Amino acid sequence: MQRRINKVAVLGSGVMGSRIACHFAGVGVKVLLLDIVPKEPNDAEKAKGLTTDHPAVRNRIVNEALQAAIKSNPSPLYTKSAAKHITTGNFTDNMKGIADCDWVIEVVVENLDIKKKVFEQVEQFRKPGTLITSNTSGIPIHLMTEGRSDDFKKHFCGTHFFNPPRYLRLLEIIPTPHTDQAVVDFLMHYGDLILGKTTVLCKDTPAFIANRVGVFSIMAIFHIMQQMELGIDEVDALTGPVIGRPKSATFRTADVVGIDTLVKVAKGVEENCPEDEARDIMKIPPFLQKVVDNNWLGDKTGQGFYKKTKGEGGKEILTLDLKTMEYGPKQKAKFASVEAAKPVEDLKQRIKMLAASGDKAGQFYQHFHARLFSYISHRIPEIADDLYKVDDAMKAGFGWEIGAFETWDLLGVEAGIKNITDKGLTVAPWVNEMLAAGVKQFYKVENGKKFYYDLATKAYKPVPGADSFIILENYSSNIIWKNSAANVYDLGDGILGLDWKTKMNSIGGEVLEGLHKAIDLAEKDFRGLVIGNDGANFSAGANVAMIFMLAAEQEYDELDMAIRLFQRSTMRIRYSSIPVIVAPHALTLGGGCEMSLHADKVQAAAETYIGLVELGVGLIPGGGGTKELTLRASDEYEEGRIEMPILQEKYLTIAQAKVSTSAQEGFELGILRPGVDDISYNQSRVIADAKEKAIELANEGYTRPIERTDIKVMGRSALGAMLAGVNGMKFGNYISEHDAKIAQKLAYVMCGGDLSEPTLVSEQYLLDLEREAFLSLCGERKTLERLQSVIKTGKPLRN
Repeated sequence: MQRRINKVAVLGSGVMGSRIACHFAGVGVKVLLLDIVPKEPNDAEKAKGLTTDHPAVRNRIVNEALQAAIKSNPSPLYTKSAAKHITTGNFTDNMKGIADCDWVIEVVVENLDIKKKVFEQVEQFRKPGTLITSNTSGIPIHLMTEGRSDDFKKHFCGTHFFNPPRYLRLLEIIPTPHTDQAVVDFLMHYGDLILGKTTVLCKDTPAFIANRVGVFSIMAIFHIMQQMELGIDEVDALTGPVIGRPKSATFRTADVVGIDTLVKVAKGVEENCPEDEARDIMKIPPFLQKVVDNNWLGDKTGQGFYKKTKGEGGKEILTLDLKTMEYGPKQKAKFASVEAAKPVEDLKQRIKMLAASGDKAGQFYQHFHARLFSYISHRIPEIADDLYKVDDAMKAGFGWEIGAFETWDLLGVEAGIKNITDKGLTVAPWVNEMLAAGVKQFYKVENGKKFYYDLATKAYKPVPGADSFIILENYSSNIIWKNSAANVYDLGDGILGLDWKTKMNSIGGEVLEGLHKAIDLAEKDFRGLVIGNDGANFSAGANVAMIFMLAAEQEYDELDMAIRLFQRSTMRIRYSSIPVIVAPHALTLGGGCEMSLHADKVQAAAETYIGLVELGVGLIPGGGGTKELTLRASDEYEEGRIEMPILQEKYLTIAQAKVSTSAQEGFELGILRPGVDDISYNQSRVIADAKEKAIELANEGYTRPIERTDIKVMGRSALGAMLAGVNGMKFGNYISEHDAKIAQKLAYVMCGGDLSEPTLVSEQYLLDLEREAFLSLCGERKTLERLQSVIKTGKPLRN
């Protein structure tokens, strides 16, 4: 049976339900979102004379929940326009609407009796073969099918999305003994390909995989911090980005998730897992119980472990002192090993350094790793038969850059066991058996493929689904050229890959050297090139520190050469004799955006935040970005249409430093091209999908494009209108004098200079104008101040 999902019903419009509905709408699926009918009109409805018979009253709960979701920040929708795919209703009047839905997702309150009543209604109206899943995180999945028909049971399982579902990539699939294997296979594939999720197959055990290990990790940290007399600020400094975890670290994560939710999961594991050797860790310590008793539940109540206040100096975040239970100013944590490790870009090396250090931070990591490694060893095969599922769940659900078993491999399996036993803990027998058999690590990589140790066969097996992904880290044996910043990989099938690793993946001379070398190699012996990387961000743009240094020292000849090199590089992407595909994700700013603008095709991750932001540092795009948007405006001019609004739209994209909040928004900004560029909803697929695009273009007989000499620029007529607009903004105090100067130079370039009439010009003509404007702005004191601010604080300065 070929199953297709055209319409989904989401039952329950709370925080999770409304956001799940938005995520489906975001990928283009029609959604029916339902909730209960209010018991009575509210005061505003009564004032209008409305009763519970009125549709506005009957659908108030669902409509208010959906509007709250749509207005929330960050948005649960890829674009606001996607909300039109969602229809709302209520359980009483509209449940019959599920008859034409292909998938029904229940997201009502965590109460088994209520869920069963909802499923009774579902069974009355669903057509045979419709998928039914529950988004529960705490109720055993198999209990929900009691009294249901065979067809219902066959098509039912758990689908546990993590909140917020657009941004957290984990989707746990939990079948029951009755679930048809074809249903499981479909959901695993659909979740990955269409919803962009890391789909993890789970057993029907308490808290499933991610929450079981994740909440244990948090509770273990609570116990260790008490033993070591550490404060909240110190723990969050140790458990955040420095070890590849989210900025929210431990206590901020608890505030965001909800401290009551954390306690509920911990109690659930303690009560329902009598065989768990570490269940005492799940006991709620007195300070945590006190926080709950005070109703300090985190963001939902306005305070938790942290509290935002407004003082004379503006907003301030206060930290809870767990000894006095009073809030005070944040304390800067000071650990010598952490300060020494921070400059190390390579996360794996950083973790090794920290774990081996002898100070208090090192002791903390040793205690934490001992507890974590012991715990995960005992959870196989209880919660998952395969160890890679634990790592996938933690990376996708809790934002760990490196999984738990991967970390153990990194620090050494034998060393990990010694640390465990030294701390008085135990390791599961299968780990010692693995070592005794001569297998020294949980994972290995061969020919770009990752293999994991399988307990059942006592041998390595390939991680399933790996054929759909290209993880460049796994291709280290396929590097055919490298320098200290960039690597060129043979990705197979005649396609090369280029990546680089710098701070924020900024683009400097060595990255550009790598780009030219990659194109040289591809033109000589290969068929195409993919530019992408596995970093947290694709690129935050050109190396601002280098620009500032050259500008501050007035090395204008060198600066001119650097800009020319960047322009030559982006033009080389456009005019090479092989197809070049750029595969951006996350932050893709400035020079990273300019690379994308010049690609034959862009294969963007759904979560791509792309834009030309140079005005924020007092410059204009100088790597071909200004030229390219001018060219695109010219291509959109049609006979009979007024050109000015089209040019102005492109101008404002740069002048207002617009950045898309998703790849879909990138199309709306005109940075990505409909019918040319494409989106991968699962970020893990981006480079593999880009490779397929390169192969397609090569197979079609790719021919080097001809450089453009037919770009229509509007000259003085458009320039005068734009300058008048800039002056109006300046006199209205909407922009500063320096903002106006930058905007004027941008207008001059995009209008083609001081030309008396519309003229056709070449790309090189516009590149020269762009470069001259960039150089002149580098000589401005206020631009230097803006550059310095970004380097020192990471924030733009409005001067």
